[in-house]
Amino acid sequence: MTTPSLGHPPVRRSWMSRAWLVWGVGLFAYIVAVLQRTSLGVAGLDATERFSVGPSMLSMFVVLQIVVYAGMQIPSGVLLDRYGSRALLVCGALIMAAGQFTLAFTESLPIAIGARVLVGIGDALTFLSVLRLVPRWFEIRRVPLITQLTGILGQTGQILSTVPLLALISGAGWSVAFGSAASMALLSFFLVALFVKDSPIPLGKVATPLRLAEIGGQLKAVWLRPGTRLGFFAHMGTQFSGMVFALLWGMPYLVTAQGLSAVAASSMLTLFVLATIVIGPLMGEFTARHPLRRSWLVLTVIGANIVVWTVVLALPSTAPLWLLVVLVVVTAAGGPGSVVGFDYARTSNPHANLGLAQGMVNQGGFLASLVVLAAVGGVLGANGGYSFESFRLAWLVQYPIWIFAVVAILITRGKARRYEQVQLRPLREVFSPRGGWRRSS
Repeated sequence: MTTPSLGHPPVRRSWMSRAWLVWGVGLFAYIVAVLQRTSLGVAGLDATERFSVGPSMLSMFVVLQIVVYAGMQIPSGVLLDRYGSRALLVCGALIMAAGQFTLAFTESLPIAIGARVLVGIGDALTFLSVLRLVPRWFEIRRVPLITQLTGILGQTGQILSTVPLLALISGAGWSVAFGSAASMALLSFFLVALFVKDSPIPLGKVATPLRLAEIGGQLKAVWLRPGTRLGFFAHMGTQFSGMVFALLWGMPYLVTAQGLSAVAASSMLTLFVLATIVIGPLMGEFTARHPLRRSWLVLTVIGANIVVWTVVLALPSTAPLWLLVVLVVVTAAGGPGSVVGFDYARTSNPHANLGLAQGMVNQGGFLASLVVLAAVGGVLGANGGYSFESFRLAWLVQYPIWIFAVVAILITRGKARRYEQVQLRPLREVFSPRGGWRRSS
């Protein structure tokens, strides 16, 4: 949803080569952030031995980092609106480097927890900062696709943690591996400092005071824009199922409840990443061509998740392999689907509040993920641990979130259309070859 007052700065052709360089360096910073975020996950057994902790305490590392990441979204947005992408990317890289260097050389559990908190803070400063660069440097019609590519390509950081980092841990040891990860963050710091600029044109001084009363006023103003809330609920309804599956509970579910081997289950998670890479650009192109129908995309992703999960959970025994493949692909679509929420924030808010708006949107999925992560664990614990029936009951906790999100999307979509005075085109025009780049809703 855009209005003349929320317009983007014009993008000249002479800026485009520099735009790809700026975005490429920003993307590298995000890839490195994902590497830092997922680095402890591949070192779970080594961490258990190094810090003398059990599985339950180790899982707290994951939960804690998500809590920090989600809690930092609003502060990150406020800081981003005031200081810009370059400053936050530089700070984020340094904070993550400090956290990883600390983790590399400590054997103290409290210090290790503090180090992961630092990684979570630096990670939270990074993604929104890269997203903020995209509408500054690229034409409006390119923004949805490049935003999708940012989210998708950033996940290659997980491949870096899975393969090279794991090899370093096995060969050179813990300290060398995590020291190397910290060095990647330092490289990101230097590249950002050298090549990233907030905008191709001077932006002037952003008068965004940091007094609590005025920050509260900004929070209220941004949240009251229906498009911001629509993005929040879209992000909430699409992201959490895939995140919970890929981050923690997917592997145990596939192995213990569905009877797959560890190798087959790992292949399923690889398929999850590949499906995300394929689906994301398609969603980005649809969003760019048919901005008035973005909510259709979001509701389709949620609906597909509900249908496929219902079929799988309704079976009296393990699902056939083809159905599990469908389940993995559908849950993988949630990541690209959640990026549509950022597009709502972008087109509903002025640039002065864009960081704050996208931070609000980003909280939706992560808050839902936290609730479901904890609820699935609670149900499993109350029903005797990992088993077919326990997981069958545990996955049911997703449904209240989906229902709440769908109802909220339908309500806020109507408010957003009225707020922006949007009139939908006839369906025959939506899928015509001349799709167009019109006002969005």
